[in-house]
Amino acid sequence: MKAAPALPDETIAVTVAEGEAGARLDKYLTDALAGKPEGGKLEGGRETAAAAPSRARIRQLIEEGHVALEGAGGAKPVAEPARRVKTGERWRVTLPPPAPAKPQGQAIPLEIVYEDQDLIVVMKPAGLVVHPAPGNPDMTLVNALVAHCGETLSGIGGERRPGIVHRLDKETSGLMVVAKSDRAHKGLSAQFAAHGRDGKLARAYTALTWGVPAKKRGVIDANIARSSHNRVKMATVKSRVGEDGDDITAGRIAITHYAVKAEYAGGLVARVECRLETGRTHQIRVHMTAIGHPLLGDPTYGTGMKSRKAKLSVDAQIALERLGRQALHAHHLGFEHPVTGEKMSFDAELPADMRALVAALEG
Repeated sequence: MKAAPALPDETIAVTVAEGEAGARLDKYLTDALAGKPEGGKLEGGRETAAAAPSRARIRQLIEEGHVALEGAGGAKPVAEPARRVKTGERWRVTLPPPAPAKPQGQAIPLEIVYEDQDLIVVMKPAGLVVHPAPGNPDMTLVNALVAHCGETLSGIGGERRPGIVHRLDKETSGLMVVAKSDRAHKGLSAQFAAHGRDGKLARAYTALTWGVPAKKRGVIDANIARSSHNRVKMATVKSRVGEDGDDITAGRIAITHYAVKAEYAGGLVARVECRLETGRTHQIRVHMTAIGHPLLGDPTYGTGMKSRKAKLSVDAQIALERLGRQALHAHHLGFEHPVTGEKMSFDAELPADMRALVAALEG
């Protein structure tokens, strides 16, 4: 394994050695950045073992376009964690600046649905980011939770997302559970990792979509990855055959179950319940768009709907403008209490902005 010194802007370059060909990209880079087998150092003496990214973090960096393959035409981002590396390939990994390890508590109002010594269930409003990240260093749900829970909030190894076991997009409202103890964090994380396949976890969302799906009930099974055309967006992708004939699984498995609950404005809009079998970034928004029914108000995936919007009543158009976000709300959350084993179930009505839009559509 040959590795070059760290380049400017926190970019690391590694070259695949002869004996390393055939490894998955995410596995290869995890080992390379950990300094294996050089005992914790990349070529040039750069220490990496203490702060080497985990495989999950490497996979995230790949999917977000921070990993590129050098070639004659320059470095080209590759968003396929399962891609097999080849001898002589030179890969560049860009590591974004780390966020503060310990978010500070901030006095942000919290709507608490349930709380005990091990966990807390809250109603996240639209517009609130879940945890600190580049571009949103503070004023997040985590900052509010730190202020409310203090030292009881669970954290692992100084993570900047203490207690967080799942998340909602900034402009998606709804129910969230957060761990307050290490035991609860471990138990809840396992349930969310299983995505309900063990019968413990249930999540349901209400979405308002453009048009009514032809099948009133169905399953969308389509892998999701970072879009190759716009790194801000996610997209459905298909597996393909690589140059060596191997099947390359693109993206990450994503499965959404949906059911049409109501139709409005003569079929211009549908109220759809979505239940997740997996939990990918923008999953519902991407999947509904993939079947031709993007969410109302979605600025990323719901563009190009001006002609449909013009057919809505004036009141509905005004309500949609006031919504100012994707019409998506996490209305149901069920899980097994990670400490007591009790079945927990919570339901939440639509927030005021979505209720106003539905009322206008019904009018």
